[in-house]
Amino acid sequence: MNLQKLITQIHTVSVKRAVDVEVGAICFDSRKVKSGAIFVALPGNSTDGAKFVGDAVRRGAVAIVSEQSVECGEATLILVQNARAALADLAASFYGRPSEGLKVAGITGTNGKTTAAFLLQHICDVAQLRCGLIGTVQYKIGDTVLPATHTTPESADLQALLAKMRDAGCKTVAMEVSSHSLVQGRVRNVEFDVAVFTNLTQDHLDFHRTMEAYYEAKAGLFLNLGFQRFKRATAVVNSEDRYGALLCGRLQQAGVPLITYGVGARCDFRASNIKADVQGTSFQLDANGRSWLVRLPLIGTFNILNALSALAAAHVMGVDLRTAVLALASAPAVPGRLEPVPGKRNFRVFVDYAHTEDALRTVLRTLRELKPKRIITVFGCGGDRDRSKRAPMGAAVEEFSDWAIVTSDNPRSEPPAAIAADTVSAMRLGRYEIVLDRKAAIVRAIELAGPHDIVLIAGKGHETTQETAGKKEPFNDLAVAQTAVDARPADFVR
Repeated sequence: MNLQKLITQIHTVSVKRAVDVEVGAICFDSRKVKSGAIFVALPGNSTDGAKFVGDAVRRGAVAIVSEQSVECGEATLILVQNARAALADLAASFYGRPSEGLKVAGITGTNGKTTAAFLLQHICDVAQLRCGLIGTVQYKIGDTVLPATHTTPESADLQALLAKMRDAGCKTVAMEVSSHSLVQGRVRNVEFDVAVFTNLTQDHLDFHRTMEAYYEAKAGLFLNLGFQRFKRATAVVNSEDRYGALLCGRLQQAGVPLITYGVGARCDFRASNIKADVQGTSFQLDANGRSWLVRLPLIGTFNILNALSALAAAHVMGVDLRTAVLALASAPAVPGRLEPVPGKRNFRVFVDYAHTEDALRTVLRTLRELKPKRIITVFGCGGDRDRSKRAPMGAAVEEFSDWAIVTSDNPRSEPPAAIAADTVSAMRLGRYEIVLDRKAAIVRAIELAGPHDIVLIAGKGHETTQETAGKKEPFNDLAVAQTAVDARPADFVR
């Protein structure tokens, strides 16, 4: 694509040197620059993209987009006020605005995004609306599965993914939208057909600082729906969440089409007659004046809300509700979300991504409903993140567990012992021990498990690395737990 045409899509302060050149890529990482690329220097808190302009030019960049004047040799220098907005605008134009040709669902909230996205993707596939997936666990383009680098990729990568989905024959996209991505404008120029709000509880305050700022970041996805250029989108909101109820009021004032979901009588998509056991859950769905029996092979009543959000979003995207309900009966397990560890033993082991107070309470309540003899929980708190989460997480685990093992969960640059000390500061009953080595902690929990006990390994879920002292090492909770379960003697076989 010609540079002169591309830069008509962005707000420029000034342009120096030639614009009649061909552009072969849009990059924000200088290491990925090849001959003919535009390099966009993104400002950052720890690393400023302007420092890597020289590297980008050496690798063949034909143009540099920056908020500050930089030395860039013979490359064209394009000064802008907002480099992130410029990146998003350039990428959308370069890839042909792919979201305009897809039905896109954006799912946001503290908990439930991943499961809701997986369920929606499955429903759309069953309905023969081939669905791409973008989220915390993985990116899926047709039959190709890629590892996820971010819950919501940077705008240039996101537009590239959407273009690949379009070109692979996808008709729909289920996409998790993080609060970070909303603040940083990563979803700018993505045209949504439906946006889903699951809930809001304390998380990411190291980034947002206050719950009000966190809420406003999430709300931005929905309040911007009314300003899309090509699509009239619908909001799907858990109206029984405190922040969801606030959002509903704002959306009604803004005139954004709204569907509510929950268990209350006034919800547009309502669940009742709920039944749950170790095999899954079932409930009656009331929507659009009709009722359906929904069967879901996922453990936990909290997954009913995830199912309701997926059903409502699928309905907006054109899927017949009967087809959507039947599809949920064959929904796949979601990696790291109450994922059972295989093994015929007289105790059960689950791996879950829960890493907030609310998520831990929800998961542990669900496990209590299975009527175990004891619950043994392995968990930790992340380093270099919101410290105010730690004591409430410890208190939640102690309230619902018979024994807790406090361990490391991506301590990053912080001393693991200091994180553990913060975590146990509110654990007044003393029903815990500290085992900082995560592998040893998991092994210890499974060694302690007796007949009819449940072991919950919480915090990392699907993750395959542990970050300590700035270094990532391979680590997989499920694999470690599987080895420990297999090592138990035969007298513990069911």
